Amino acid sequence: MNIFPAIDLYGGKAVRLFKGDYAQMTVYSDDPVSVARSFKEAGAEYIHLVDLEGAKTGGTPHIALIERIVTGCGLKAEIGGGVRSEEVIKKYLDAGAMRVILGTAAVTNPGFTREMAQKYGAGVAVGVDIKDGFVATHGWTELSGSDCFGFCRELADAGVQTVICTDVSRDGAMRGANLELYRELNARFRLDIVASGGVSSLEDVRELRDMGLYGAILGKALYTGAVKLADAIEEARA
Repeated sequence: MNIFPAIDLYGGKAVRLFKGDYAQMTVYSDDPVSVARSFKEAGAEYIHLVDLEGAKTGGTPHIALIERIVTGCGLKAEIGGGVRSEEVIKKYLDAGAMRVILGTAAVTNPGFTREMAQKYGAGVAVGVDIKDGFVATHGWTELSGSDCFGFCRELADAGVQTVICTDVSRDGAMRGANLELYRELNARFRLDIVASGGVSSLEDVRELRDMGLYGAILGKALYTGAVKLADAIEEARA
């Protein structure tokens, strides 16, 4: 299993939200590039980047900073937040991203999602953010009418290869990953599933690894020191 240490960007800083609430934001570093370098030094191969401002507006306010992180740290980056057009996909791929994550656009424009998945293959993933049983959009501020499993079936049928699934209720809450959700997703679909939200212990990493998941994102657990990145990487590979 692959470990994706996360940096969420807001105002040029590395931050974390509590359960997706922009009003409950903690700033962990004024220098996201140095945070990314520390991930590399700990043995990371990948990094998960989210532009929280872009997630709300659909723009790319952190494109220059993201390019500095990607080119300066030698990590394979997946990037999300406000990716709602092919222009933005191209911007991030040109900036060195390994994979670009569609969120709101995947819900509101399934035809676009299918087209991008077929055109860019593994270069496009979809973020499936679950809140109260439904897929959340616009930076988790709105709920769609799509449920998790029906939406993932549509994505698989559209040719999407990788899904980053976040249980919003657990994101930043240090309550542990929603193991039942990921076990069922992994059993139902031939998708590369990345677990996100609440992964807060080495036990979580072991459980996700043992169910054969493709990857897991670590965020707040790293910033608070609850989990050491090097230990999580070692556990994921065991």
